[in-house]
This record gives sequence, structure tokens and C-alpha cells, in this order.
Amino acid sequence: MFDEHAVRHRLKLVSDTGAAVLYENRDDVACPVCGEVFDEFYATNAAESFRPDRRVGFCVAHTDERLLLFTHVVASIES
Repeated sequence: MFDEHAVRHRLKLVSDTGAAVLYENRDDVACPVCGEVFDEFYATNAAESFRPDRRVGFCVAHTDERLLLFTHVVASIES
């Protein structure tokens, strides 16, 4: 499964509430679920809310302790 500590040097910590962390992908780290580069990585071990500031797709994984959410920016559709 995903080892955030192994790639920590390639991510930027955006927030840490103690129960949840949010990282921004700064170095094209691949999503462990789909293999595509993810934009943000959110991990929580408690009931938390997560509100992206833009439209995103996401992949979900889990460990015994935490829920892992990997966001992927959705390209806007121009008419």
C-alpha cells in the first residue's frame, strides 16, 4: 500500500489537524490505486470533512487505521 513517509520529500504538507493530513503532490507521484499522477493526498483516521476548492475525481484506499483519498483534477469541458 501507499507509504507516505517514503515519498514525503516529494509532497508538500498543506494542513495537519492531528487526525487528518493533506499533502499536495509536487513531483508527479503516482496514485497507488489507479497509477495516474494524483494532485492531492488526504488521509484521516477520524470523521472529517474534505471540501476540494475545485472539481476533482478521486481514488480511495484504506489501511487498518486510516482512510486515504487521492484527488485528480478533472479537466473542464469547454462548450
